[in-house]
Amino acid sequence: MFCSPEKRLANAVSIFVITTLFYFFGASLRLIDELSLFWPLNAVLAAVFVRCPFLNRPVYYFVCYSAMVVYDAFTTNWGWQSAIINLSNMVFIIVVARLLLRYSRTQDESNWALNAFNLFYACLIGAILSSLLGSMGSTGPSSDYRQFISLFADWFSEQFSTGVLMMPFLLMAKWPQWSKLPAFHLSKIYPLVAVVVSVMASVVIGGAGSLAFPLPALIWCAIRYPLPITALITFLTGGTEIILVANSIVVIHHNVPLVVTEMFSARLGIATMAICPLIVSVSVDAINRLIQQTSLRADYDYLTGVYSRSGLYEALKTNMPTKHLPNQKLCVMLLDIDYFKRINDSYGHECGDVVLAAFAEQLRKVVGDEGLVARLGGEEFVVACSTCTEEKGLAIAEKIRQTVELTAFRYQQQTLFITVSIGLATVTPEKQTLLDAFNSLLAEADKYLYLSKRNGRNQTSTASYKELALNS
Repeated sequence: MFCSPEKRLANAVSIFVITTLFYFFGASLRLIDELSLFWPLNAVLAAVFVRCPFLNRPVYYFVCYSAMVVYDAFTTNWGWQSAIINLSNMVFIIVVARLLLRYSRTQDESNWALNAFNLFYACLIGAILSSLLGSMGSTGPSSDYRQFISLFADWFSEQFSTGVLMMPFLLMAKWPQWSKLPAFHLSKIYPLVAVVVSVMASVVIGGAGSLAFPLPALIWCAIRYPLPITALITFLTGGTEIILVANSIVVIHHNVPLVVTEMFSARLGIATMAICPLIVSVSVDAINRLIQQTSLRADYDYLTGVYSRSGLYEALKTNMPTKHLPNQKLCVMLLDIDYFKRINDSYGHECGDVVLAAFAEQLRKVVGDEGLVARLGGEEFVVACSTCTEEKGLAIAEKIRQTVELTAFRYQQQTLFITVSIGLATVTPEKQTLLDAFNSLLAEADKYLYLSKRNGRNQTSTASYKELALNS
């Protein structure tokens, strides 16, 4: 965001500018009788105060209110009514922001602000309170009951629908990371095309039921697209439908001209419809995050951060570098930290965990992009890489062994040095699948690891060198 807790003057100026710009934009959308088709200012500022909780101070609220009053002083002749109308805007902004921030303290979800029901109720309460005050300020003390009800209905429906449509996207919007965007496929635009077609069908067919035509397409978007994209598409679709209804392009009543009560019904119907894909999108997002967390726990070792056995098998299918090249060899190294039990017995299991994590980090640094690292259990690790020759695999194994031997591992005030024994096996997969080749090599590497242990540890053993011991 553009605001920060330390820059108070910059915060005040930013809020004043945003308020003025969106006040001007909202004023340009006014319809007959000084009513607004959309009034985006309140939703925008409520989202700003939610995303920057440190702005929720009386001084910044006063800056917002002052910007509104100053704008009206130069562009309208509302007099004292301007003070009440703008106060009603502040009621919506403060109530919605405070309610959503209150919900945030009772929820652990990363997308707490997009909990559809919280957003629904916050906008509902904010719209009711804001509309009551704004309607009284607009009609004045001499107005009749019918005029007040008509104005309240329009004011409430606009504030509620605009808040529900705009705020999900405003709360989630951020600059895209272009380098991480997935590759484009034509099939990805099908849900968006379905939304456009359904809106066009609403125009052609008409009637009150046509407002719900885009709902299945929006739910399709919620399933296929990320949460921020779904929120943006829902906002644009709902806003388009409101504009079409207001201009009688979508006719929801064929006999009677458009009146406030019909606009009230259309806005509430569209806003309520917009909640449905939002609920689906939030649910899909939560399921996806749960799947990612479950996959992370299954595929990665919680202590060291390297692959688990099951994670390594999946990685061999998808991430194995330079696989299936002619004469390319699969190299499997089985590593075991020497005398690791002594570390646990002498310094405790916490020290052992620290050493394991640091050892795994060193292992990843040495192997880099040349292979995959996994922890099989205890102090036993495996490295799988593809090499042109067995000698290249042996060179990597020796680099690992020597790096570990020279590295000082620290725990509290203790400095520890460890060594590692390695068993190395290589094969050209040819007709074997990568997993079958890996499993056979793992069993073979285990034999050579035993050979390294039997011959004094801190060495690498392989088929070409029955007893290769390069002690430091």
